[in-house]
Amino acid sequence: MRARHQVLAAVLAALLWAIGPVRVMAGDDPVPTEVLAVADAALRAISDEDFIALTDLMVPETVLYAAGERDGERFLRSRSYAEERAQESPGDILERGFEPTVMVSGSVAMVWYPYDLWLDGTWVHCGVDIFNLVRTDAGWRIAAIVYSADQPPACAMHPDGPPG
Repeated sequence: MRARHQVLAAVLAALLWAIGPVRVMAGDDPVPTEVLAVADAALRAISDEDFIALTDLMVPETVLYAAGERDGERFLRSRSYAEERAQESPGDILERGFEPTVMVSGSVAMVWYPYDLWLDGTWVHCGVDIFNLVRTDAGWRIAAIVYSADQPPACAMHPDGPPG
């Protein structure tokens, strides 16, 4: 049974890779645009080093997870809403997202957002931000952020190249 699940997972992964990302940004539906606006605001808040503004986009139960690999060692770190809100900037941050994919189903949404991150003018890492959002009475809010923090060539720089 396990082998069958592994084969099914491999076939599904190959199909998804072959068709590429699904972008739910077409048509007159304003919801994907509203969802992407929250993810964009989060990236702006990070680049502005404004962690209060970032957490204002979240529900208080939000958890942030960073996963990656450095020197052959995998890591996983997490921060709570309160830890993120109290965070101090490590320097001059620029986080640039590109080619987002937005998926929405009723009151839940996800933005898959490749990014590169620069600290004090140096390219530090890149990866994918995954913003999980929920629709609340106050609008769309981030419920979780999971992101990879990798080194090239495991991920790519923004298509515009280094910041000018």
